[in-house]
Amino acid sequence: MEHVHTSLRRATTNRGNLPRFTDVAATPTASPRLLRHVRAARRMATVLLFLPVAMAIQSVLLLLPGRQKILFATFFWHAIARIIGLQVRIIGTPLGMPPGMKRTQPRRPIIYVCNHSSWLDIPAIGGQVHGRFVAKDDVAAWPIISTVARLGRTVFVSRNRASTLKERDEMQATLAAGDDLFLFPEGTSSDGSRVLPFRSSFFAAAYGRAVPLIQPVSVVYDRLAGLPVTHASRDVFSWYGDMTLAPHVWQVAQWRSKRASLLFHPPIDPADYPDRKALSQVTWQAVADGAAALRQNRPLPQTVANANVLPIGLAPTAFA
Repeated sequence: MEHVHTSLRRATTNRGNLPRFTDVAATPTASPRLLRHVRAARRMATVLLFLPVAMAIQSVLLLLPGRQKILFATFFWHAIARIIGLQVRIIGTPLGMPPGMKRTQPRRPIIYVCNHSSWLDIPAIGGQVHGRFVAKDDVAAWPIISTVARLGRTVFVSRNRASTLKERDEMQATLAAGDDLFLFPEGTSSDGSRVLPFRSSFFAAAYGRAVPLIQPVSVVYDRLAGLPVTHASRDVFSWYGDMTLAPHVWQVAQWRSKRASLLFHPPIDPADYPDRKALSQVTWQAVADGAAALRQNRPLPQTVANANVLPIGLAPTAFA
């Protein structure tokens, strides 16, 4: 009898450690780790099935006139985000055209300047706003990823000073043609705990024949499985240093849900600043302050304190 009472006490004490019903589904004895692996495998299989179909469609659209290739690229990244369980919260007003809206009047091109901590930044941002990514030329040599990047009309840049003018002209031509750009001026990805200094050379395209507006965007991953992200869990999202891509993708895919918050700040006009160094500094300050506020769940900067907040969608554009 004493043995029975002891067993009952242990069962009661350890009840909080039992897997939740939603985790075990119809298999009460299943291991949560096994279920996470099954979830990741299902998601990766879906991506692998979706990818060649999407690439074939985009290959055709690139040969045709019109904006279908731009719309489909946004749809592609939005679909990838949904497949891997990434929700996106939009705070503020993106300046560009949201998916599905038609341009009714000319507007200035836009450079979205974002902090960079993960490959997840690409589907998080690219699935919400139209634009072309600017990536380092190393990406052009990555298997499969390079093909996806080219189909998305990515602009590749190097860290070679001798190529700075050529790359500036290419970005200027992209803006003059009516495309917006996504820029990560840290030049690398971080661990997500802070925003690294911006390299002023990335802002060369802001001064030229096509004078864009700069919109700072703070990107923070703030929910994991419905709970706030802590310093300890931030590495689930952050991909930096010499981390290998494939294992990190597998790790991310195992989690049931996660959320990225994109804070769109008020636009900055390059004409208000004497040079690209001053422009890069004021842009960095906006992005860094916004990211810190989101990470620490503090009140947002005053300039966006009354911003719209939309889940998995876009606020109305300021420029139709």
